Amino acid sequence: MTGRKSVCVFCGASNNVDKKFLDIGAEFGKLLAQRDITLVYGGGDCGVMGAVANSTMKHGGYAIGVFPRSLRNIENEHQSLTEITIVDTMHERKQNMFERSDAFIVFPGGFGTMDEMFEILTWKQLMLHNKPVVIFNYQGYWDPLIALMKNIIEQQFAKAEVATYYHVVDKLEDIIDVLGY
Repeated sequence: MTGRKSVCVFCGASNNVDKKFLDIGAEFGKLLAQRDITLVYGGGDCGVMGAVANSTMKHGGYAIGVFPRSLRNIENEHQSLTEITIVDTMHERKQNMFERSDAFIVFPGGFGTMDEMFEILTWKQLMLHNKPVVIFNYQGYWDPLIALMKNIIEQQFAKAEVATYYHVVDKLEDIIDVLGY
């Protein structure tokens, strides 16, 4: 793994979503493998999470999962990842994923995805890191969130410069271009 770039993907774990989300996750996993970029993610085997991980490995890539024991009653950790780390808490999971990642990609997901994204943006705002954050606004999924973030800045609950802490892209290929990998 030496010298290889890594990206952490925050994304949904539900299988009950439109197939297009699973398909775009699988497409991204293939792209990561083709570019020799390590996937770091939450370690689950379902939803967009599982689709990205399975596709990364199917195409010869490296997939690292970080899975908290406390989630075992809700979902299952992936059993065939390149590498998996089991941690005790969600906080440890996020810290571990942060430490292992050079950048963060926010795919469509739910409240957990937003929690991860807002924490990583808050850490950036507090100057705890300067790693790239890319919001993948696939088919306008994050439009309401992007409008809310703009409103937060316009209402001066955050400084205008916060808008420079993340990039919003609509196309899969633009994710890698923004990162410069």
